[in-house]
Amino acid sequence: MMSLTQPVSDPSASSRSDALSLDLLLSNLPGAAYRCRNDSEWSMVFISDGVEKVTGYSAAAFTGRPGLSFASIILPEDRDQMHAAVAIALAQNQPFQVTYRIRTANGQIRWIWEQGALNRQAGTLEGFLADFTRVKHADLVMLEQASFLQQARDAIIAMDMASRISYWNHGAERLYGWSAHEAIGKRFCELLCDEQAHYETAFAHTLADGEWCGELAHMRRDGSKVDTDTRWTLLAPDAVPGASQKILVIGTDISERKSSEARIFRLAFFDHLTDLPNRANLLDQLRRALLGSARSGKCGALMFCDLDNFKYLNDSQGHAAGDLLLQAVARRLEGCVREADMVARLGGDEFVVLIRPVEDSRDVAAAQAETVAKKVVAALAAPFQLGELHYTLSVSVGVVTLCGLHDTVESTLRQADAAMYQAKAAGRNTFRFHDPAVQAAWLARAELESGLRRALQRHEFVLHYQPQLDRSNRVIGAEALLRWRQPDGKVVLPFDFIRIAEESGLIIEIGAWVMRTACLELARWQRQPATAGLTLSVNVSARQFTEPDFATLLATIFSETGVQPSGLRLELTESLVVTDFTSTAQTMATLKQQGVSFSLDDFGTGYSSLAYLRKLPLDQLKIDRSFMREVLTDQNDASIVRSIIGLGDSLGLQVIAEGVETAGQRQFLANAGCHLYQGFLYQPAMSAELFVQYVTGTH
Repeated sequence: MMSLTQPVSDPSASSRSDALSLDLLLSNLPGAAYRCRNDSEWSMVFISDGVEKVTGYSAAAFTGRPGLSFASIILPEDRDQMHAAVAIALAQNQPFQVTYRIRTANGQIRWIWEQGALNRQAGTLEGFLADFTRVKHADLVMLEQASFLQQARDAIIAMDMASRISYWNHGAERLYGWSAHEAIGKRFCELLCDEQAHYETAFAHTLADGEWCGELAHMRRDGSKVDTDTRWTLLAPDAVPGASQKILVIGTDISERKSSEARIFRLAFFDHLTDLPNRANLLDQLRRALLGSARSGKCGALMFCDLDNFKYLNDSQGHAAGDLLLQAVARRLEGCVREADMVARLGGDEFVVLIRPVEDSRDVAAAQAETVAKKVVAALAAPFQLGELHYTLSVSVGVVTLCGLHDTVESTLRQADAAMYQAKAAGRNTFRFHDPAVQAAWLARAELESGLRRALQRHEFVLHYQPQLDRSNRVIGAEALLRWRQPDGKVVLPFDFIRIAEESGLIIEIGAWVMRTACLELARWQRQPATAGLTLSVNVSARQFTEPDFATLLATIFSETGVQPSGLRLELTESLVVTDFTSTAQTMATLKQQGVSFSLDDFGTGYSSLAYLRKLPLDQLKIDRSFMREVLTDQNDASIVRSIIGLGDSLGLQVIAEGVETAGQRQFLANAGCHLYQGFLYQPAMSAELFVQYVTGTH
């Protein structure tokens, strides 16, 4: 640190240069002007009366003969340094400024600030001295306070309204890693704030309210984050022209506290063995889900999963093996749910899956729960490798749909538990719904799916053929329509089972059977003169058409049946075309090269985008029966039908109408320019044998 009696200036004076000018400061201080002879004693020739206020001695005491030497009242420990500083300045022909302490006439210690210079022409030393005690004490207080700030454990930072850092204490250096030299002048928001939105919120509240308190995550120099409990205070600008307003930021490192809180939270709300949410966590989340469901009207589900015969593993292989199995089960269950859903361990070998309420109806929520339940049963049925042990497990699952209007936490858990016992009673390794209506619907669905599998195995599916005619009532082809003839003789139409077939994936096998059977029949037609020129339209589901090997499957069927692909027309839906346009276009192009033609089924009921009509290799548009039903009485339907016919004509596409049931409808179509028809006005769908007879008779 510089000596207090060093010439020119002392550090405390320079540190105040941005607050008050020295001239302004001294004008308010008691002081005295003086003149000394240029001799060895620097004898006082003149000193103003103000010296008495400073020293307690009169001016005459210093100018009289013999007079009091001013140097004699300077404290001995400051005297030599003061004389040396003055001598150096005079030797360099420079003015001097020094500070030192004196002992006044009444024994007090005072600080003196002195400024002077040598008048070489007169051979005298002339200057001014002033009482510097009040300012010096203020400096000492400021230095002491600054020292306190530097020694504080907290990070203390000051920044201006542009976020520029102007003060950075040792606590900030320790906490963040940057030195004051590196940090001052940098922008606080860029140096420390990873989340700008949080900084802007704190800044706005500080400007509006004068202060802000909260927790912020700040960036350290090494790139790591530190959690801080932070207080921002808006400071008024100093009473000096040009002084700027500041924000004082005091940050306390709370990383250890946050880490402890996190550990406590994990202990309180998570299972230590599986790391899944525990019972307390589940109950809280279930309560929140039910409240949210009550507000939004959305529905979800809860699944109670109990491992079958888990006690046997514990008893035979020990608890260590049981713990390994529970951990493995937890991971598999997590893989069965969406990220937003929750898997919890209730205790022992009981797990719960909470499917968040996001569905619009209980039926849709039940369908989603069924999907998850199937995944759970299948996932846990796969063998587990527990060290050297190869173990097979099953699970019984109880499912309850939840809508917050009437359900409670207790009733939901109770119902899911009851449904789980129903699953155990049904033979384990399965799931059951608690809701009687949902369970009945699920059983009906399961029975229907099982029946479809049986129908494939036992050849219960048949194809019927509905004739398609032109304006001359000449049969030009047919549409193959699927029928399910059950063992009791009842015939089930696709409307009653096709959705389940698609959702279960059975549509792939059913569709392959339909395609092979249709091609066999078409090949027979092509071998007979009376039916050789007919086309056969076959509906293809979106699920089937988007299979990667669909084109390959058709090529195999063409080869096996000997059919000419030019007689085959595939009917596609608008939703298929729009959902996966690129893949659909590629498959259509491949099949088009083999001679297959395409019809856009149910045109006008879906997206009806002109873009795909232009870009896809279509041959025909099919007017949906829903428009034909009211075409004679509803002007909107009539306008739509005319528009479809006109659009087909402008694009060079055939237009065929299905659902033609009356002569009036046929006449309307003919007048509008549509000359291909299909419907009950002619014939319903019939067996292959009857269709051939009909064609032969018609021709």
